[in-house]
Amino acid sequence: MKPMHVIAAALAATSLWVVAAESTSKLPAPWVLAGGSPTSYQVGIDNVETVSGKGSKFLRYAQGDGKSWASLGQTVSSQRYLGQRVRFQARVKSRDVSNWAGLWMGVYGKTPASLAFYNSYDQAIAGTTDWQIRSVTLDVPEEAMSISFGVNNAGTGQVWIDDLSLEIVSKDVPVDAPRRGKLPESPTL
Repeated sequence: MKPMHVIAAALAATSLWVVAAESTSKLPAPWVLAGGSPTSYQVGIDNVETVSGKGSKFLRYAQGDGKSWASLGQTVSSQRYLGQRVRFQARVKSRDVSNWAGLWMGVYGKTPASLAFYNSYDQAIAGTTDWQIRSVTLDVPEEAMSISFGVNNAGTGQVWIDDLSLEIVSKDVPVDAPRRGKLPESPTL
């Protein structure tokens, strides 16, 4: 190979490495990593895998036994949403999610118990999927203090969220609740 070709190939390889190294960045301060094993996961902004052009947020399994879970989310005041029906919507993409991933939202009052909560477990995303619109809709009672929302990843793999919105919707939009089978009439004691 001629010396100029070697130099050109080296420069091209270096350029690709620089682009790959700069394709992710840190999340803004309101976003937090939490969950059962947050140290087993990495979060950030991905400037390559994005539909909005502004960079997507990602939650990626990094280490551990693969049986853990983590959540990427943020909390806002519920003041402007009191008495309203609210929808958290995002485009979601996954790669090699071994257990499940999904959007979640919770509404909280003065006590730690949630006033409303839904985590999409019954509409789980698994494996590798392309961008798809997902949402969680909940009612925000007058006594609410905060709303938390985000994305879960249980097991290995990576999930991205992009093109996010948190908005008031009409009462015609159904509230999300876990799908359950018929409950027994009496307890088994």
